[in-house]
Amino acid sequence: MKRIISLFLLLAIAGVSLKGQSRIENGTMDSRILGASKEYRVYLPDGYDTHPDQYYPVLYLLHGAGGSCDTWPVNYNMKTITDWRIKSGFCLPMIIIMPDASGTAPNHRGPHMGYFNYDDWRYQDFFFEEFIPTVEKRYRIRAERSSRAIAGLSMGGGGTTIFAMEHPEFFSSACPLSGRIDGIPEYKDETRTPQAYIDQILAHDMVRYLREASPEKQKAIAGVRWYIDVGDDDYLFEGSAHLFLLMRELKFPHANFRVREGTHQQEYWRTALPEVLTFVSIGFAGN
Repeated sequence: MKRIISLFLLLAIAGVSLKGQSRIENGTMDSRILGASKEYRVYLPDGYDTHPDQYYPVLYLLHGAGGSCDTWPVNYNMKTITDWRIKSGFCLPMIIIMPDASGTAPNHRGPHMGYFNYDDWRYQDFFFEEFIPTVEKRYRIRAERSSRAIAGLSMGGGGTTIFAMEHPEFFSSACPLSGRIDGIPEYKDETRTPQAYIDQILAHDMVRYLREASPEKQKAIAGVRWYIDVGDDDYLFEGSAHLFLLMRELKFPHANFRVREGTHQQEYWRTALPEVLTFVSIGFAGN
C-alpha cells in the first residue's frame, strides 16, 4: 500500500511539474470576414498553468512566404530559444501568437498568401477585427498597446511594417526581419507567386507610405519602437536601409537598425529572434 501511495505521489508531483512547463498549443478560429477557419500556434510560458492570476504581454510573430503558423515553432526552434531567453533573464515571460497567412496552393503559396486585404480575402481586417480580440480573450494576455508587440520575417517582416504603420495604436514595438518593405516584388512564377500577390507587394511600398503620411500619422508611427534587422547580403537589404534612413531623417526617437552577416535564410532568423525577444521586453518593461 505504501508503494502505491508513493507512486501516486510521484505521479502527482510529475504532473504538476509538467503542467508548469512552457508549451506550444494549436488553435483554430472561425472567421466571419474570411468565411473560413484559420489555424494559429501559441507559445505559453513556463508557469502559465500554475499562476492562473498572472497576465502576460504578447508578441505576434509572423511567418514568411511559403510558410505557415508552424514555421517558427517547427523550423526556427522558437520554443527552445524563448525558453532560454526567459530563463536567462534576457526577456520577460510572454505569450507568443503565431498566426497563419499562408496561401492555398502547394507549399503554402498561391492565392490568399500574405498579410493584405485582397478583394475576396480581407486578411488585415480579419487580423485586427477578429483575430487579435479573440486570442486576447482566449489567453491571459494584457490586452493593451503597451503590452503588445509584433515581429516577422521576410513577407512577415513586410506584414509587421504594414500592420505597425497602418495601426500604430496597437503596438509598442515592431521588429521587421529581412522584410519585404519597399514594394519590390519577387520573381513571378504562376504556381508560386500569383499576380494578385505581386500587385499587393507593389501597392505596399512602406517607405513611400511613411514619406507621404501626414505629420500626425508620422508622429504616431514614431511612437512605435522599431527594430529593423537585415543581413548584409540579403537581396531585400535596400528596403530596410531606406526605411531606417527615412526614420532617421524624420527624427524617430526609437528607430534601431541592425545589419549582421547573412543572407535571406533560416539560420539568420533563428539568430535574430533572441535579440527581438529582448528588445520587445524592454518596451514592455518601460511601458
